[in-house]
Amino acid sequence: MAANLYLSLASVLQKNEMIFTKLNIPRWLILLIDICICAFSVVLAYMLRFNFKVPEPDAHDLPYVLAFIVGIRIITFIIAKTYRGIIQYTSTGDAIRIVVVTTAGSLLFVITNLITYFLINRVNFIPYSIIIIDFITTTFVLAAFRILVKITYMEINNPSRDKTNVLIYGAGESGLISKRSLDRDAGTKYKVLGFIDDDPKKIGMKIEDIQIYGPDKLEKLLEDNAIEHLIISIQNIKASKKQEIIEKCMAYNTKVLSVPPVSRWINGELSFKQIKKINIEDLLERDEIKLDEQKVRRELLDKCILVTGAAGSIGSEIVRQVARFSPKKIILIDQAESPMYFLELELNERFPKGNFEIIICDINHKVRMRRIMETFSPQIIYHAAAYKHVPMMENNPVEAVMTNVLGTKAIADLAVEFKAEKFVMVSTDKAVNPTSIMGATKRIAEIYTQSLNSKNVTRFITTRFGNVLGSNGSVIPLFREQIEKGGPLTITDPEVTRFFMTIPEACQLVLEAGTMGHGGEIFIFDMGKSVKILDLAKKMIKLSRLTLGKDIQIKYTGLRPGEKLYEELLNNKENTLPTYHPQIMIAKVAESDLDLISNQVQELDSLLEGHDNIRIVKKMKEIVAEFKSQNSVYAKLDE
Repeated sequence: MAANLYLSLASVLQKNEMIFTKLNIPRWLILLIDICICAFSVVLAYMLRFNFKVPEPDAHDLPYVLAFIVGIRIITFIIAKTYRGIIQYTSTGDAIRIVVVTTAGSLLFVITNLITYFLINRVNFIPYSIIIIDFITTTFVLAAFRILVKITYMEINNPSRDKTNVLIYGAGESGLISKRSLDRDAGTKYKVLGFIDDDPKKIGMKIEDIQIYGPDKLEKLLEDNAIEHLIISIQNIKASKKQEIIEKCMAYNTKVLSVPPVSRWINGELSFKQIKKINIEDLLERDEIKLDEQKVRRELLDKCILVTGAAGSIGSEIVRQVARFSPKKIILIDQAESPMYFLELELNERFPKGNFEIIICDINHKVRMRRIMETFSPQIIYHAAAYKHVPMMENNPVEAVMTNVLGTKAIADLAVEFKAEKFVMVSTDKAVNPTSIMGATKRIAEIYTQSLNSKNVTRFITTRFGNVLGSNGSVIPLFREQIEKGGPLTITDPEVTRFFMTIPEACQLVLEAGTMGHGGEIFIFDMGKSVKILDLAKKMIKLSRLTLGKDIQIKYTGLRPGEKLYEELLNNKENTLPTYHPQIMIAKVAESDLDLISNQVQELDSLLEGHDNIRIVKKMKEIVAEFKSQNSVYAKLDE
């Protein structure tokens, strides 16, 4: 019967939809309804107290008691402004306010009784039983009225039959807030069917009448209920667990969303628009890296820091992370004007107290770089400037050598001259057993900076890692663009694999390695398991809710010049030593003679003017004996 009554009421209200959808309920009407509820509660209290037969003395007092109680209620409602909220968006806070106001009113009734009893005629003006029943009835009906309006409003605007089904992973506070944000945002048209939680104590319980299930029920729920979205509300969920959830949802074509950290909520409140979809980067993430922030802070506090390649993916993130540790000054150097402009805007907004020096400059401009070093005397240098695109550098060896080798040499020499404390070079796994011009130039740069370490005050440290997710020119942005265009996704070879790491993760390890380095080390990072690019493409297609072979195709283009099937972090002659950080190791590399490598680099420099690529590459192979070209015109030099 209750269900029929509710449906009838909803039907009536739907016919007069303007009340709920076009206009807010007027405040005076809400106050009037609240007054009527209070009057009804007083009468009902008398009826219940006397089994619906009010005796003559009490019936005589009823009008006076009714007028007094309703009058007090009106005063408390006006003071507390209970009628001013938007009733169709009633929240827990509104319910608490009602309880507080009705409690305050009932206490006034008790005080009135005490006054009349002790100071006037030793008689209670209002029977205490009436006060108790009235308090319970008034509180319940006032709250029920608001909830009924809210439910009716939501049903009219978002009928249950039109809503899409949602599961929330995490039945904690964040999960509850996520559910309420969905309820609050009428435009979402989502219906929460259940919570999933790992805590056995919560399984089987309910939150706001929504069932909590264990993780073992996830697949069954996905299969039986056509779940459109699953929202991950847990902030500290393990990467492996997140991947497991995403994989299960992908099998049932369920889109996965995640709740951002509390720090990113607008004005401390979660909006549905802030709940973001899961990207492929989330699927490839490992467990969070624990950075020794105190040690890094001691290293960077009040220091003058210089970052080359500051507008790039790695360089810009290094700047962001360094800025957190209150250095005296950060000098940003890059030749890319527009990216530097946008980075400057971002830094000024995020770090208004930061001291940044933005300089547009090519690191090969020796006179300009010398002036910068003279002016600022940086104590720590993070060298991230480099050309990194393998096929492009294969066709432009002169530019690759100019920037990656000679540019690094110029900055390193200036670091020595001006007695910088540390020089931290960002290298790549492509420097290991290089098969490309880019990889070979980075290996030469490693050799040169290492050789400087033993004879100078400046400590030279190299960090070596693989591909970073979402970096400029990486495969993921390319695949994403190709999917948006309808495909095909282009893969060089079905067997090609790569290591991946997030940009913030890589830069954290760069800072940590730079802090722990004593000079001469090549630090390599734990990149986890290598990922087959074909599997990556298939996952991105699934995340886009497309079907491979039907909605979109994959096309194999063949390995590009200089490209490897798989990457390595160590060559055949290298092994590692552990550090105090489990994800950072030291590669044991043979030391190079400074005079020898200096002469070799000078000879390489002298060849650039002639633009004879064959001679240039041949010289590079003399310097880096393990450099064997692959899929390249320079492979003939290895015969």
